[in-house]
Amino acid sequence: MSNNSTNKWAKSVIKQNEIDCYLTKGKKDFINEEIISDKLLLNNNPGKQQIRDILQKSLAIERLDPSETAALLHVNDPELLDEMYKTALAVKQKVYDNRIVFFAPLYCSNLCVNNCAYCGFRKDNTEEKRKILNTAEIKKEAESVIDEGHKRMIVVYGEHPASSIDYMIDSIETIYSVNRHGNSGIRRININAAPMSVADLRRLKNVGIGTYQVFQETYHHDTYKRMHPSGPKSNYQWRLYALHRAMNAGIDDLAIGALFGLYDWRFEVMGLLYHAIELEHQFGIGPHTISFPRLMPASGSDISKNSKYLVNDADFKKIVTVLRLAIPYTGLIITAREQADLKRDIIRVGCTQTDASTKIGVGGYSETMTKQNENKQQFMLGDTRTLDELIKELVQMDMISSFCTAGYRCGRTGDKIMGLLKNCVEGKFCKLNAVLTFKEYLEDYASEETKLTGEKLIAKEMSQIEEMPFYQEHNLIDKFNQYYKRISNGERDLYM
Repeated sequence: MSNNSTNKWAKSVIKQNEIDCYLTKGKKDFINEEIISDKLLLNNNPGKQQIRDILQKSLAIERLDPSETAALLHVNDPELLDEMYKTALAVKQKVYDNRIVFFAPLYCSNLCVNNCAYCGFRKDNTEEKRKILNTAEIKKEAESVIDEGHKRMIVVYGEHPASSIDYMIDSIETIYSVNRHGNSGIRRININAAPMSVADLRRLKNVGIGTYQVFQETYHHDTYKRMHPSGPKSNYQWRLYALHRAMNAGIDDLAIGALFGLYDWRFEVMGLLYHAIELEHQFGIGPHTISFPRLMPASGSDISKNSKYLVNDADFKKIVTVLRLAIPYTGLIITAREQADLKRDIIRVGCTQTDASTKIGVGGYSETMTKQNENKQQFMLGDTRTLDELIKELVQMDMISSFCTAGYRCGRTGDKIMGLLKNCVEGKFCKLNAVLTFKEYLEDYASEETKLTGEKLIAKEMSQIEEMPFYQEHNLIDKFNQYYKRISNGERDLYM
């Protein structure tokens, strides 16, 4: 495709009428920077009892308001911080139990019409080696991911006419078609893709995606403008209302995030909170997950290495803790961007999902790569351990690994799952499905050491299940035990 044709396509992406319908009469969006700044300023010296009262509200699985969240963001007292960490984990266990859901990202293309200053994929980065996977290559990548033991995938696309909606649909159908050894395949595909029109989003809904993920990157308008000088992504409001359009298209499982390191981290946490509040106000449904990636080194990007807003490890831990407390019923995703030791610590303050065996170079799973190649991927990773290595570590942390996709396939999405999460019910189903899918992994993919320790953890989990009144009252134990026995005998994909 010629440069003229690509530029013409890029200009056609944005549908202004699908932005205007959400704006105020003054063409303003829901991110009011003056209000956010005032909330942060007025709550910059919270008292101990005030913080403890806020923690009790979070433990009741109630979303915090902006003033309460701003107060948490300013806590520096070590004693109170420790209480926040412990409360965050307690909230997570109350809503989601002790499970961690695994997924693998699959990058299908790094062609892009945007010029994001922090990204290795940006249009003007001549150092990047460009590639888009064809059908055969996508199958090969999916096979490699499945052979690690994954059942859930997030597929990532650059914004470019070569990877537009038709390509996305073909790639999703291709991945779903891959079956290994007669009983292994990807059971749910989530996508990270550029904002698109309601019509295109309806097509994604129809092809069977799970979660639609769009990160605003930064909620600060001027910073956003500087970081995104050209391409469709330069339009702040087109991106901000991407998930509104997804809801209108019938996609009710949504994921938000900010790229920490572009602007002040306290402001970005508040932006994420206001985004969640806006979605709840408009549709009665908040985000299913929130991500909090930190800026990492990327080829051809000075800002990715030298931003004055880079977030240190202590502040990063506070970011995740506050998000868990502020929106207690929403999943939190920690990714392979982070180093293993920090990732382990962050999981303990309330994360629910992570990736493993991650390759973010296009074609990286099926290529024999002994080390990361900065010129073939979007940014550099901190944790390149295998799925089995991470699972072994989680077992030592007394956390069970889950590959469950039951919620999507049982219709527990949108307002249904939000209600179940807020009432601390969904986590109980998740506990059962975590055991079932973990048993599958141990039987089919685990190393001998992981299998041995994993079976001990499963025995502990099953003892807890037998004793919990919820399962007895709802007559779930017999069915669960039958499913577990059938999986032990070789059946697969049984879920509650």
